[in-house]
Amino acid sequence: MNLIQPKGPQQQVRERLLELIQSGDLGSGGKLPTERALVDRFGVGRRFVRQALDALETEGLVWRKQGKGTFVGQPTDPMGDLAAKITGETNALEVMEARLCIEPELAALCAQRVLPDEVTRLRILVRRQWEATDAQAMELWDGSLHRLIAQCARNRPLLTAYAMLDRIRSNPSWVQLRARGRTETSLQVTHNEHTTVVDAIEAGHAEAARVAMRDHLETRRTALRNGLGTDSTP
Repeated sequence: MNLIQPKGPQQQVRERLLELIQSGDLGSGGKLPTERALVDRFGVGRRFVRQALDALETEGLVWRKQGKGTFVGQPTDPMGDLAAKITGETNALEVMEARLCIEPELAALCAQRVLPDEVTRLRILVRRQWEATDAQAMELWDGSLHRLIAQCARNRPLLTAYAMLDRIRSNPSWVQLRARGRTETSLQVTHNEHTTVVDAIEAGHAEAARVAMRDHLETRRTALRNGLGTDSTP
């Protein structure tokens, strides 16, 4: 007879942290409560909280910044802050056009340079985005997936260019625009396209990854145009 083993404190804390992350009840920028607050909240020792956070960090679900705390998703590139200076001088369609120039190449490079554990993290992020139930969580996991692909391409100039676009597209009004355009069908399409991109990356097929990312972004550009009520090219 197979007996179900009771879950240890670390596993219990990990599951409760995942519930917290999934709920979207987080601080600014997806910040988790402090370790001390989590200890009080869960009623466990600090060691178990740290071990659970370590495990989630390994999976690519959280990241830490010394002196700032623990955040959900993937870290943004500090160079992206430069984008704040030009946010008001561009528009969502121009940014999508730029993404189409950069992200397919990042996906191709990622397919050539990604490590096995990074593929695992990419798949976890794809699943999290699919399982998300609110707009904030969907944005968080979608951004984290594209950000990790860019990081795994291991090309500093391209990553910096991507970081600027990533920072610009976080404009609240554009986030709301994307949220309004989401439907059950579009979410399924996005999930399928994300999966196709990661499949190509895992297989090491640079051209397939390039095409899959371009197809995904073209789908999103069409949705964006429809949301703006325009068929014109930016």
